[in-house]
Amino acid sequence: MTDPTPIRVLIVDDHAVVRMGLKMFFDHQPDIEVVGEAADGSEGVAMARRLEPDVVLMDLLMPNMDGVTAIGRIKAERPETEIVTMTSFIEEEKVTSALEAGASGYVLKDAEAEEVAAAVRAAFAGEVHLDPAVARLLAQRMRAKKSPEEELAEPLTDREKDVMRLLGQGMSNKEIGTELFITERTARTYVSNILGKLGLASRTQAALYAVEHNLVDGPKG
Repeated sequence: MTDPTPIRVLIVDDHAVVRMGLKMFFDHQPDIEVVGEAADGSEGVAMARRLEPDVVLMDLLMPNMDGVTAIGRIKAERPETEIVTMTSFIEEEKVTSALEAGASGYVLKDAEAEEVAAAVRAAFAGEVHLDPAVARLLAQRMRAKKSPEEELAEPLTDREKDVMRLLGQGMSNKEIGTELFITERTARTYVSNILGKLGLASRTQAALYAVEHNLVDGPKG
């Protein structure tokens, strides 16, 4: 039986030690392959364009171009590339800026290497992966809102709300289908309709939206 094609990862971080440590770990993961390393956001955008990775691990604070800007440019050029933010910061502004720019995961640099690998695998599978501290931050932000349900731009159907709750838990289309007893294709259609109805650009934004509007207790970390 032929082994599946490994997940192609690009590491973007201005610290060579961080890049080296991640590459050494990923070299021992049969399902992950590091295809390139970039030392700043500008170089990361150029390498993502050339190498077409499946997942980009993106630092936020870098010279020449910050991570949030780089995330937005990569997603604009190659929407199918998933991006996991890896940083030392968990401030609300940085978290929301990265997720709204198109990141599908947020892990901290002090996380175990296994958690970073789990975030890469989750992003590749179309899931949202958040560090537990980040999940708590978003949950606190949700509770601070007065009447989130009143802020819905357009009412969702009961089934769409069910889908949004599962998106908020980081589920993939396949998992949503299993949970709701519908096909993966039908789940994908629901997600697409929800994004269009609410004016959202990605399922990651939909997951954040679900948390903000009390459609889910909190995202899966």
